[in-house]
Amino acid sequence: MPPEPPSAGTAAARVHATLDAVFGTVAEVRDASARLLRAVRGAGRAPVRADLAGLRPLLLPRLGPLVCGLGFIAAPGLLADAAWYLEWWQAGPAGPSQLLRDLNPESSALYDYTAWDWFTGPRAGAEKTVCGPYVDYLCSDEYVLTLSAPVRVGGEFAGVAAADVFARTFEHEVVPVLREIPAPAFVVNAPGRVMASNTATWPPGTVYRARPGHTAHPCGDLSLSLITAA
Repeated sequence: MPPEPPSAGTAAARVHATLDAVFGTVAEVRDASARLLRAVRGAGRAPVRADLAGLRPLLLPRLGPLVCGLGFIAAPGLLADAAWYLEWWQAGPAGPSQLLRDLNPESSALYDYTAWDWFTGPRAGAEKTVCGPYVDYLCSDEYVLTLSAPVRVGGEFAGVAAADVFARTFEHEVVPVLREIPAPAFVVNAPGRVMASNTATWPPGTVYRARPGHTAHPCGDLSLSLITAA
């Protein structure tokens, strides 16, 4: 196995710290969503869209330079007055704005969020999912990362708490430490998608598969790896 390049551990720690801070925000949304839904059910009724508006005092102040989108995405059938629903807010030049999309299951323009990795991962039991970078055509039209976690009520999956981070913001945070590694180095998510890199050989968005001469370094408890080449 090739020796670990100097600064690889520092870079892996920076990647973890940057995204772990975002997962801290996601955990706040997860816990608040679960408390809200438990309270509604404790009152003897099914939740409705208006109930989720109670999350806004938590969501809006947490939008900023790192977190550009934040919210709760309901599991289909959770709400009494909407088959599908997102309580999702985005940062913008004029302040926070709510994402409004066609969520009518009978519509040909339905935004089927249940097919995205950031939803399927938590639904399948993953406690922390990192999706991207991908072009977010439905929200920002920019490359983003989406971090998500499951929301459970009474042991049942109720939806997803998630946050978006602009890919360029993530790169700004981690590329300086990647450049301190005197070898090609890049960060990949679980499916192998490159998230940030110090080399044009592996630009963000490309897919990496394990190959000789490359070493994977874990980024804490996240499903990410720092890859370094000999």
